[in-house]
Amino acid sequence: MESSGAQDQPATSGGAVGETLGEAADAAEAASNSAVLDAVARSGFAVMALLHIIIGAIAVALVLGAPGQAEPTGAIEQLAANPWGPAVMWAGFVGCAGLALWQLSEATLRARHLPRGERPGKLVSSGFLSIAYGSVGLSFAGFALGNRGDSGDSSKDLSITLVRNPLGVPVLIGLGLTIVGIGVYFIIKGVGKKFKEELHYFEGTHRGRLVSGLGVAGHIAKGVALILTGLLFVIAAATNNPGSATGLDGSLKALLGHPFGPILLLLIGAGFVAYGVFALVRARFGRM
Repeated sequence: MESSGAQDQPATSGGAVGETLGEAADAAEAASNSAVLDAVARSGFAVMALLHIIIGAIAVALVLGAPGQAEPTGAIEQLAANPWGPAVMWAGFVGCAGLALWQLSEATLRARHLPRGERPGKLVSSGFLSIAYGSVGLSFAGFALGNRGDSGDSSKDLSITLVRNPLGVPVLIGLGLTIVGIGVYFIIKGVGKKFKEELHYFEGTHRGRLVSGLGVAGHIAKGVALILTGLLFVIAAATNNPGSATGLDGSLKALLGHPFGPILLLLIGAGFVAYGVFALVRARFGRM
């Protein structure tokens, strides 16, 4: 009888630990649902929407022969070049940081309530977005502090660092394929209009059809751009040429050298603008 009681004790302790962890996760989820984080995350959506509009405009300008960097740092540089630049940079940092935190809670805390088979996909998609938004937030902070970076150079530096390590090539290929997968996800989300799950405010109205059209065009354009960016990472690993992984700006500028590339670049630029306008509506009226 004493032996049986001793065996029951670890199970009881394990159950108590599990219950405590569950309560802690519930408390963290409740905190992530706060009105403050909701407002900050929505402002982050608005910031990202503005960046997409600027990137789209830069992409169109590239076709017309104007200089520019069609990537987040290029768009941030445009925003920084005004008298309110420092304040805008810090506001962008706060918004993107809040959005990254919200996406992290989506990938972990709220994903607990999904069917088990859907959790890995949510972890990858929202986790990737959390990292992406956090990276953009750091770029805002860097500009605010006078340290202006270049995401294209960052991509090359990351590729060079990975290739120099024993497992770097498989990791770089995996990174590229992950970005390609996210791009495919965006295209599927756009074609299937799955973004409507996040935005019901204008459902069944003329405005709703317009917003839906912007969402379709924007998601497809962003998906294509991500696929091109991911392929550059894969090609860089396969050819042992890490310098060719030049990020979004490099992937878009590479289109200029192909016969139908400028037309595709125009469509992608217009799609980014459409996505930005859609994201502004999403920031104001979408479900969080």
